[in-house]
Amino acid sequence: MKKTLFTFAAGLALVLSSQMSAAQSQNCAPREMVVKRLAEKYGESRQSIGMGQQGMVMETFASAETGSWTITVTTPNGMTCLVASGQSYEVLAEALPAMDTDA
Repeated sequence: MKKTLFTFAAGLALVLSSQMSAAQSQNCAPREMVVKRLAEKYGESRQSIGMGQQGMVMETFASAETGSWTITVTTPNGMTCLVASGQSYEVLAEALPAMDTDA
């Protein structure tokens, strides 16, 4: 299970890194500007945060009212890039699946 999670995390990091490279020339701006725009135009506020490789910070912004959501990645120099966005955001609190005790 730990190996699967590590593999998933490594794969996600590679995807985000490649998307960051492509996105830096387009959907990026200083973090303050991005956060302000998401709040004013879409009514989105930060819902989650996580640390990625090389000091990058991943954040999910969403609006409970409209269901819109945006995932951003911020580099250590303060530039924030839009990675993905969409509709129908829901907050979930799912329990972990039962763990096998057989090793």
